[in-house]
Amino acid sequence: MIIPGNERETIRAGVVGVGHMGRYHVGAYSEILNVQITAVADSNVQRVNEVAAAYRAEAFTDYRDLFGKVDVVSVAVPTNLHHDITCDFLAHGIHVLVEKPISPTVPEAESMFELAKKKDLALCIGHVERFNGAVMEINKIVENPILVEIKRMGPFTGRGIEDGVVLDLMIHDLDIVLNLVSSPIKQISAFSSSVMSNYEDVAIVQIEFESGTLASLLASRVSEHKIRTMAVTQKDAYVFLDYSSQEILVYRRAASSYIRTPASLKYKQESFIERIFVHRENPLKAELVHFIQCSKEPECRAAIDIDRELLSLKAVLQVMEMIRNKN
Repeated sequence: MIIPGNERETIRAGVVGVGHMGRYHVGAYSEILNVQITAVADSNVQRVNEVAAAYRAEAFTDYRDLFGKVDVVSVAVPTNLHHDITCDFLAHGIHVLVEKPISPTVPEAESMFELAKKKDLALCIGHVERFNGAVMEINKIVENPILVEIKRMGPFTGRGIEDGVVLDLMIHDLDIVLNLVSSPIKQISAFSSSVMSNYEDVAIVQIEFESGTLASLLASRVSEHKIRTMAVTQKDAYVFLDYSSQEILVYRRAASSYIRTPASLKYKQESFIERIFVHRENPLKAELVHFIQCSKEPECRAAIDIDRELLSLKAVLQVMEMIRNKN
């Protein structure tokens, strides 16, 4: 991939927090033309030294040592640390991509965006599924959804247990639905169960939008069989996406008829099936390319809709409050 602008200019990138997700960021940055990983930070000395050595970067245990050494930075630390670390980088004139959720509270998130706007810097949230080729294709196909059903299920790995499954996984699907349905939320209901951790490991969320669209989201991190699917019903079509195969099937009704016999009445319905193959590309890499583009182009930064960016955070916090009130 080539970053728009001066192709000879090298962007200095850094990553704070090189655990599970942070390592992916380091690897993705290293694959982007004209981007160089110059420094990484993590409180775990052994971990940060290993990552730094692999990518010939400087290693630090204090993120503030990255000031002046990087132009852009990914913040992939626990959510409760996002606000202070992100604001420190913004205050020092460094563009930030912070992993989802941006913050544990809406006021904190708003203050982060206010600072970014004041400093004319890019602040992006790591909603990586927005850059999934299949999700981008679905957004082109779906127009007036009646029902959206999303399942995200997998086995327990022990990772991310400092948060429940809603913040860890379902936030991706909430963001997808809110971008797919252009309508305010009318009401939400949420149900959950704790199985392997102190937080919810299974959650079901149902959303009714003012447009009449219904959405059903199921997330589980204690299911032996890995399932990741999305199905959308609209008046003229049924759209089904299997993330594992990156294949989209669009069922369009062609004709229906019935046959009456002395013994019974038989119905027959035929549909055309469109099979759409999605180009497989690293969504995180595409996300970082967009982030770097925003760091270089004021027009890209101006296009960031803050209200839209906060929609999924507000929704997930509402779901979390419902779950806490029921426990």
